[in-house]
Amino acid sequence: MKSADLLTDAFTRVRETVHSAVEGLSRADLHARLDDGANSIGWLVWHLTRIQDDHVSDASGVEQVWFSEGWAARFDLPFPKDATGYGHSSADVAAVRVGSAELLLGYHDAVHERTLSFVRGLDNKALDRIVDEAWSPPVTLGVRLISVISDDLQHAGQAAFVRGALERR
Repeated sequence: MKSADLLTDAFTRVRETVHSAVEGLSRADLHARLDDGANSIGWLVWHLTRIQDDHVSDASGVEQVWFSEGWAARFDLPFPKDATGYGHSSADVAAVRVGSAELLLGYHDAVHERTLSFVRGLDNKALDRIVDEAWSPPVTLGVRLISVISDDLQHAGQAAFVRGALERR
């Protein structure tokens, strides 16, 4: 298996988990929180998608789908347009009000397609490229992509857990 195939498979698993967690949910379910300090499904999926969009766009040298395809305007969130959810407070989480499951999945799918277009063209040498020198050791493209996949799968799993808890209520 080639590295590009492995990355494609991993990001596709993220997409499948996101769809399982979100498809068919009402707006109320998207915004439901298990307690006042918990993250909602809407926030979790928006955040994981924003991080993927931000990091993959930076690594590939293209504008984020959030901006280039008008998703920032469609979501119309009460934050700076470049917000990703990193460092959000409980009040910020509550302020993420997603219009519909379809909107959330539309943004995720657009980012997924952009991500696959990028990773399908990578070879092992490309994964060694330094993409962030702010860390010690500097972060390679391979490490950055694995970090995004790990973060995405954790948040997608959390969204699936919240969905399961809501369905058992």
